Amino acid sequence: MGYLIETIYFLTAALFILGLKRMSHPTTARSGIIWAGGGMVLATVVSFAHPQITAHASVVNYVLMLIAIAIGGGIAWWGAKIVAMTAMPQMIAIYNGMGGGAAAAIAAVELLKDHGAHPLPVSILLMAVAGAVIGAVSFSGSVVAFGKLQELKFFKDDAKFRFPGQQKVNAAIFAGAVLLGLIIALSHSASGPLISLFFVLALAFGAMMALPIGGADMPVVISLFNAFTGLAVALEGFVLGNSAMIIAGIIVGSSGTLLTLMMAKAMNRSVSNVLFSNWAALGSGEAQAVTGSLKPMEPPDAAIQMAYASKVIIVPGYGMAVAQAQHKIWEMSKLLIERGATVKFAIHPVAGRMPGHMNVLLAEAGVPYDYIADIDEINEEFATADVALVIGANDVVNPAARNDKSSPIYGMPILNVDYAKNVQVIKRGKGVGFAGIENALFFADNTRMVYGDAQKVVAALIQGIKDLG
Repeated sequence: MGYLIETIYFLTAALFILGLKRMSHPTTARSGIIWAGGGMVLATVVSFAHPQITAHASVVNYVLMLIAIAIGGGIAWWGAKIVAMTAMPQMIAIYNGMGGGAAAAIAAVELLKDHGAHPLPVSILLMAVAGAVIGAVSFSGSVVAFGKLQELKFFKDDAKFRFPGQQKVNAAIFAGAVLLGLIIALSHSASGPLISLFFVLALAFGAMMALPIGGADMPVVISLFNAFTGLAVALEGFVLGNSAMIIAGIIVGSSGTLLTLMMAKAMNRSVSNVLFSNWAALGSGEAQAVTGSLKPMEPPDAAIQMAYASKVIIVPGYGMAVAQAQHKIWEMSKLLIERGATVKFAIHPVAGRMPGHMNVLLAEAGVPYDYIADIDEINEEFATADVALVIGANDVVNPAARNDKSSPIYGMPILNVDYAKNVQVIKRGKGVGFAGIENALFFADNTRMVYGDAQKVVAALIQGIKDLG
């Protein structure tokens, strides 16, 4: 039976890898999720026959496991069905945190268990402790990320969580957790209160690490905690001798790490800078030498300019997600294409609140992948665009990143929207973006501001284009 289970785990690993490969392209992402999900179901079912479970589990335990799976699966299914696309980042954050918390819970069970005459080797205990720390940090940090993205009242003001010497305090908490972890692993007989204190410190460190980080950095933070969860699961897989957990954890950890590095690179920053610099708090706009004035434009005038453009590049941002305007945007795009215009969508790697956020929204609206281009593919084309339409994006189109060395975002790669002949910006109001920085693009001579809810504004643009015949 053991060989059969390991063979099925190997098949599960293959499904995970193939699924992840297919998830790398929008046209095959859905099938990739199904493949990987099928592998997870297979691994879960087979685990019920694993010798470590059958040797100790009673009928009552099996019933409890099935009840737990039913409750957890039911909540996840219901949550995924009702969640709005704008809330997808925080859902991913909290679900990822649950994975880290589960890994930490496995470690707690193993550390508190009485192994009798067969104590766990120190190497296994060290992995259990390491997985516990990483999983607990991922759990509490992801809960904080959820609160920030959900804009819960307690988490709204990032500044109140910042204080002098904060990094030293965080380092002391982390050092305390590591020290207690070593004592627990080396003593073989740690008490419940000591283990509880160890978990309290690990959870506190995760929360303290995430609390001062600004909302603009949340995509990187979510990706990092995702990598932490994968690593924690892999470590606990070694503790339990479960190859499926090891493989799944390594895949999640490595892909999450790679994505984190890519996201940080897209912001021209290091991961340590994202975690420890608190740069988003610096963006008061005072360092920006913004000149000029905001120039409003009414939707009918914007529609005329749009209708007679031969090339339009659309830059979606979080404002599009909030207004759920992606369907209207694609409807307008089809009208422009029918009139002979070339239409493309430009995606910045950190647009929105999570990696791929804009791609998901555009796919939901039915936008063909051929119309969507990333920053490296599209940036040189802005100079040939008659109109660049910005919908709710802010920091990723701010020329200050290119021109103002005093700006906190200086050096971050941006979309070259300001190079277009005409720029239209659909924005709900005159506020700054998530990074808290004034946007020089909005004051440029070739930029016009179209204020209002994005869905309503685009609906007016559609009607204006239709009226022109």
